[in-house]
Amino acid sequence: MVKNFYGDNVFLGKDSSLAIYNQIKDMPIIDYHCHLQPKEIYEDKPFDNIGEIWLGGDHYKWRLMRGAGIDEKYITGDSTWKEKFINYAAALELALGNPLYHWSHMELKQFFGINEPLTSENAEEIWDKANAVIKETKMSPRKLIADSDVEYIATTDDIIDTLEYHKLIAEDKSFKAKVAPSFRTDNLFLYTAEGYNEYIEKLSVCSGVDVKNLSSLKEALEKRVEFFVSMGCKMTDVGIERFPEYIGSDEEADKAFKKALLGEILSEKEYDSFISNVYLFLGGLYKKHNLIMQLHLAVKRNASTKLFEKLGRDVGGDCVGNPIKVSAITALLDKMEIEDKLPTTIVYTLNPTIYYEIATGIRSFRNVSLGAAWWFCDNLSGIKKQLEVYSETSAIGTFYGMLTDSRSFLSYARHDYFRRILADFLGNAVENGEFAPFESAVKIAKNVAYNNIKNKLSE
Repeated sequence: MVKNFYGDNVFLGKDSSLAIYNQIKDMPIIDYHCHLQPKEIYEDKPFDNIGEIWLGGDHYKWRLMRGAGIDEKYITGDSTWKEKFINYAAALELALGNPLYHWSHMELKQFFGINEPLTSENAEEIWDKANAVIKETKMSPRKLIADSDVEYIATTDDIIDTLEYHKLIAEDKSFKAKVAPSFRTDNLFLYTAEGYNEYIEKLSVCSGVDVKNLSSLKEALEKRVEFFVSMGCKMTDVGIERFPEYIGSDEEADKAFKKALLGEILSEKEYDSFISNVYLFLGGLYKKHNLIMQLHLAVKRNASTKLFEKLGRDVGGDCVGNPIKVSAITALLDKMEIEDKLPTTIVYTLNPTIYYEIATGIRSFRNVSLGAAWWFCDNLSGIKKQLEVYSETSAIGTFYGMLTDSRSFLSYARHDYFRRILADFLGNAVENGEFAPFESAVKIAKNVAYNNIKNKLSE
């Protein structure tokens, strides 16, 4: 068995890379987009075993296991956590190049002190070792957050969420990390989803506004934004499949929204009218309240109908979507800018084929930048590609850096993963004579790893 697996210099190919990494490896973590549950952070229940931590809701791992031919019983079924863990080990040893292979072993090393590759042969042994650490340390969500030196967490929260657990966490002065909500609007736009009218009724109740047309919807949204801001919100987000190619007037958007409430199917132009008009309105609200707008683009949700019908959303059935028209993106940003409604914006794409188009298009606007390599792109080559595109089309030292986008409390190892790749990217440029001086590379590394997003959230 290989010992000292994933050693201290992994992903760091040059002396300068290691030197830069040593300057950033211990900086605090700001996780400005994730899917951790505030209730779990508040309750802080100790974990029982590594299977629960690794496989309880992590659809990245579920997807890998399905791809390796593992029976669903051992993924989301009624098998034991140990059986699920052992089957995950069987899938992982086949996963050369998959970021889960990197992340899982970095997590084993960082949180459990286990420095050997996980395989079918040693899965039970590593299960026992990891669980002994969990028991000895009483490993829990807050302990993992504190041990990872996480300073700030932005969760992902529906606009009708009560945010009760954010309030309870904020009242607990013994917990140092700040846990803030993010204003996520997806469900507002998914009008064909089952229970859409009931969702709008809930929005009416929590906002105190009877939502029945576009103007009352906007009034309700303003109330909800104000509530989220009062709870410390700094980030917003949307990640639906469609990006509008037509910008609708108030009259067109009002008509479309009323049709949606009646259960009628909208044409693409009608749907675009509704989405774009509300995006424009929200942009103005976000700018007014100094919120950061995140746009997650080019995703295909629930590609497998059978999987969706059996297990629902966020179970590993999503994939890379079709390219988005950059002309549509720039048209909306331009409209926002003309109407003084353009907030600080981060644009992500799940489809890397449009990196260059998006990167150049959005940099026509002040305070709009390319987001981190997202989801299927946050692997070794994907992160390098994103860094290359950012550096070739803008000033890499202005990048806001890494986020986990994860449901796992062990996923802070991904920040170390990113910092290593970033340091190697910069170190190679220094040693190849492409960039100088070394101190400037260190400055870029510190800005990207921590300072840029720290300063932005402090504004």
